[in-house]
Amino acid sequence: MSLIYVTRATQNDIPVVAAIFDQAKAFLKAAGSPQWQAGYPNADTVAQDLASQSSWVLKVDGKVAGYAAAVIGDDPNYQKIDGAWQNNDAPYAAIHRFALSQDYRGQHLAKYFMSDLISILNEQGIHNFRVDTHDLNQAMQHVATSNGFIRRGHINILDEPNDPLRWAFELNL
Repeated sequence: MSLIYVTRATQNDIPVVAAIFDQAKAFLKAAGSPQWQAGYPNADTVAQDLASQSSWVLKVDGKVAGYAAAVIGDDPNYQKIDGAWQNNDAPYAAIHRFALSQDYRGQHLAKYFMSDLISILNEQGIHNFRVDTHDLNQAMQHVATSNGFIRRGHINILDEPNDPLRWAFELNL
């Protein structure tokens, strides 16, 4: 039995997380998705997440197995939606840059990681969650829907040079 837990990321995690991002980019590219194909995310992105205290890692037996940023507050990308948010009043956490190491794919750890992250944030008083992903990112759509997120419509990512259209999902506890 493995020891599996979620904790805040540290500076020491940046190289491993950057490698996980590279693996995720290759995974998305192989699936035909343009998501994450323009250099983002990278080590600098993780450093920014650390500075804003929004970075989290999934650890398996002490090794970083996954990464996510849980950004609390208004996300400019979510202001315009072709659809409707169910809860537009309460503060929310936008979960971004969700990625799992290729060494741990197929073990259902992404579902656990998302569930545990939601539980941690719920205990901090956040009860509204949002995620977005490209239409061709079936893996992330599955992670979202298997954790109770509802598809609310399309958004456009403001700084995305390739294909900015994303499905937007919401979970309200």
